[in-house]
Amino acid sequence: MITASIVSYHHHPQEIRKIMDCVLAAPVDKLFIIDHSSNDRLRELERVSKRVRYIHSINRGYGAGHNIAIREAIELGATYHVVVNPDIYFENGVLERLGEYMDKNKDVGQIMPKVYYPNGDLQCLCKLIPTPLDLIFKRFLPYFIIKKRVNKFQLRFTGYDKIMNVPYLSGCFMFFRISVLQEIGLFDERFFMYPEDIDITRRIHEKYKTIFFPDVFIIHAHAAASRTNLKMLKVHILNMIKYFNKWGWYFDSRRKIINKKVLKDLEDMNNDNNNL
Repeated sequence: MITASIVSYHHHPQEIRKIMDCVLAAPVDKLFIIDHSSNDRLRELERVSKRVRYIHSINRGYGAGHNIAIREAIELGATYHVVVNPDIYFENGVLERLGEYMDKNKDVGQIMPKVYYPNGDLQCLCKLIPTPLDLIFKRFLPYFIIKKRVNKFQLRFTGYDKIMNVPYLSGCFMFFRISVLQEIGLFDERFFMYPEDIDITRRIHEKYKTIFFPDVFIIHAHAAASRTNLKMLKVHILNMIKYFNKWGWYFDSRRKIINKKVLKDLEDMNNDNNNL
């Protein structure tokens, strides 16, 4: 059984319908729409399919919203749960291919496809576990100073053309194995928005593989609100501070160990491919 969830905040019903149609075209048994809006105008979407469950909820954050759906998915006995942003869409077959890979690889706890912008440009969403420089201070430094570091942090040297075990996968699309979430825990609800994906992928990666799977792709119309909206920038920075308070700022030994191993594994993989 596959379930999925979308968290909405004052989206127009037609915006949500686009991603709904993608999800419902796949073998998804239940699609949860968690609505954090001040009204319940999206309730009408429940009429689209008997597989849709609408839940109007107080806005406690992105991860907290998806946790509502994941808890119900666990009660339903789901095998996999897919977290999707309202601003993505994809063609038929994506969820099926990801599910097939998970079925064959029981050591994989999470998987993400390749992600493109609507104009066809690649989004570099496979990353190392970040330091404060990678997530906070980079915003206040000229790009030419941090370019080399950003390229390494986003693993651009890999070409994004091979299956990789990556410790930080984007929250725009997260395909989880339910049994793994039951073991390591759901989204940390201390984070209202932004670092919840770093945190949960990291926790899964400690015990299972967290895979980038480039054989299928999705489109993500990423708006990067925190770059243009001062209020969202404040939310972003405050939640990043919470993240580093939890895991450690510069004294995070596990981060160093994990990142070092990821880079070595990717280097070995690249060398093996070059020797073929």
